[in-house]
Amino acid sequence: MNITGTIDRPLTHDPKKQAPMKPSTGEPTGSATPDFTATGANDSRQNRTREMQLIPEALARAHMHERIQEAERERRAMRLVVARRMQRRAERASLRARRALAMAVMQ
Repeated sequence: MNITGTIDRPLTHDPKKQAPMKPSTGEPTGSATPDFTATGANDSRQNRTREMQLIPEALARAHMHERIQEAERERRAMRLVVARRMQRRAERASLRARRALAMAVMQ
C-alpha cells in the first residue's frame, strides 16, 4: 500500500526525506525562486524546526513566571488583610483595657 502524504499530514516529518517542491506546469518559467538542494537550506529548515519546538517551552516558562508573580501578589494581599485584622483586634483590646482601667480608677 503506497500512501502519499499531504501538506497537512506529510508522510514524514524529516525535512531531508521530504520530496522537493516542483514548479507547477501552469506557472511561467522563472517566476519563482529557483529550486535549491543545498545543505544550507536543510540546515536553516532544521534550525527553524528547533526554534518552533522551543516556542511552547518559552510560552510555558512565561506562563509559569506570570503565575508565580500572581501567587506572590495574592500572598502579599493576604498578609495585608491578616495584618489589618490583627491591628483592629489589638485596638479593640486596647480600648477594653482602657475602659477597665477607667472603671477601676472610678471605683
